[in-house]
Amino acid sequence: MLNAHNITVSFAGEDLFSGITFKLVGGDRIGLVGKNGAGKSTLLKIIAKEQEIDKGTIALEKDLSIGFLKQDIDFVQGRTVLEEAYEAFTEIKQVERQLEEINTALVERTDYESEAYHQLMVDLSELTARFELIGGYNYQGETEKILQGLGFKRSDFNKMTDTFSGGWRMRIELAKLLLQNNDILLLDEPTNHLDIESIIWLEEFLKSYTGAILLVSHDKMFLDNVTNRTIEISLGKIYDYKYPYSVYLIQRKELKEKQEQAFKNQEKEIKHTEQLINKFKAKASKASMAQSLMKKLDKVERIEIDPSDNAVMKVRFPMSVQPGKVVIEAKNVSKRYGDKQVLNNVNLLIERNSKIAFVGQNGQGKTTLAKMIVNEISYEGEIKLGHNVQIGYFAQNQADYLDGNKTVLQTMEDASTDGNRMKVRDMLGAFLFGGDDVTKKVSVLSGGERNRLALCKMLLAPFNVLVMDEPTNHLDIASKNVLKQALRDFEGTLILVSHDRDFLQGLASTVFEFKDGRIKEFLGDIDYYLEVHSLDNLREIEKKTKQKKVKQAPKKETVQPKNDKELRKMQNRLSKIESEISQLERTIAQIDQDLSDPIKYDKLTATDGFFNSYQAKKDKLSRLMEEWEKVQEALEKVS
Repeated sequence: MLNAHNITVSFAGEDLFSGITFKLVGGDRIGLVGKNGAGKSTLLKIIAKEQEIDKGTIALEKDLSIGFLKQDIDFVQGRTVLEEAYEAFTEIKQVERQLEEINTALVERTDYESEAYHQLMVDLSELTARFELIGGYNYQGETEKILQGLGFKRSDFNKMTDTFSGGWRMRIELAKLLLQNNDILLLDEPTNHLDIESIIWLEEFLKSYTGAILLVSHDKMFLDNVTNRTIEISLGKIYDYKYPYSVYLIQRKELKEKQEQAFKNQEKEIKHTEQLINKFKAKASKASMAQSLMKKLDKVERIEIDPSDNAVMKVRFPMSVQPGKVVIEAKNVSKRYGDKQVLNNVNLLIERNSKIAFVGQNGQGKTTLAKMIVNEISYEGEIKLGHNVQIGYFAQNQADYLDGNKTVLQTMEDASTDGNRMKVRDMLGAFLFGGDDVTKKVSVLSGGERNRLALCKMLLAPFNVLVMDEPTNHLDIASKNVLKQALRDFEGTLILVSHDRDFLQGLASTVFEFKDGRIKEFLGDIDYYLEVHSLDNLREIEKKTKQKKVKQAPKKETVQPKNDKELRKMQNRLSKIESEISQLERTIAQIDQDLSDPIKYDKLTATDGFFNSYQAKKDKLSRLMEEWEKVQEALEKVS
């Protein structure tokens, strides 16, 4: 489908990539990974023909269609959600207009025997056939199906797009791409503005996509569930692995270790040979042997170790002043958007040094409450801040508040005070903006770089309470790990809105679940919260909520038993499920152990269909856990 050969791209005289080569074929679902600013989005733009290359060639099959979801999009105002989504069907809409014009002409004309009237009938027949062939009778239903999968309700369809936030407009753009059936799909951070339900739906959609997919994402679970190949961009080169992300990490580490060992062995051999040369060339009788060894040494192909980009930002959130014992108190707080009651008579008490996670589906009020706490939006009820409370707030779209016309340095200097202006360059250096990077315009920064700058800017103001709403959007995985450690070390009060279990683990000691306008408190970390729900991850929480809304016929195992025979039947079923779960857990644990052994790993992964079989076992275990929960609940009701 696509063949990129020796691609080189330079900015300001420096190579972003140099001589990279790769191919895309149908069925490829590639995760494009690397640090912020490594060039991932640039590579997508090059494939989409939105950016030129300096050297190399890109060969595409004839009539190949490419769909590109960018991080930043521009919408035409004045269209409804449905109207904007229908823009995906360029030819269908064109034929539809032609049919409408012909039908109008046929109604108005009376020259039934004329040649012109006859030609209209011929055109009508041909266009009708074409309309059916290109899906003209199905596109409206498909559009509604895709929009609902991405979280839109039917009541949203006729609303104007400019009444929606940037995240929701991004979903419309994604819907348009998915409706077009392109040969190659380029997705730049598609999950950033999706709730977990929509991410699950998108995962299933992309798994069955027949074309090639190249996506940029820093969501490890999404990469593992969707991709079958990983391309890493690092220090201007690419590393191509035919595995999903987690397996790629293992392979990358093993390759690096083998390179280092081979390099050490070669260096040892070279040093020994050089010692022999020095020893022999001093003796006339051994001079020919020394010459022979020197020629042999010149022919040795030196082993190179793939360079690693180990630079990471350095983040520390300092405490300003010590606040009072109670930092935030909310009484009978409510918030309504039109007819939708998001929060209803919520009461909340947050004490000094608390570490709190807000979890739940999008639209349940997590971001709303965060904005209410920082007094960004109006509300009913009362929210009181405690003595000496100073809040630092990082919004979901914090990077959007940056002025694209300013440089990185100007952004920081304009927000600084006389007391910290001298520290601005040091702060930027800690966030990986060194040297000439500080003179870059904000508009040319990648999404992750803008997020890093927004974090850095936030540190210019003192705070002792930190409210962060999805702070990991656009951040690469290494930066996410650094941010997590900084939040872990923060001595103040932390309120964190996130769907990312990996990020939340070890950060929060209390979880607030948002659901149906209410907040429920769980005194424990995120693992405890998930354990209470008997679930493996936040994706399953939201998936379960979705399943509960769907009316299904009760399974035989979950109906209330009418007699002892049915009770015993349920108990036997529970025992059988537990036995299957235990056996599967042992099997999966053994496979995981074998995968950690390089010799066994190569033997296992050489088997056709191994990873599909491995994932099938994990999927079956998940289904059995869900079934166990249903049977157990039914038994508890009658016990």
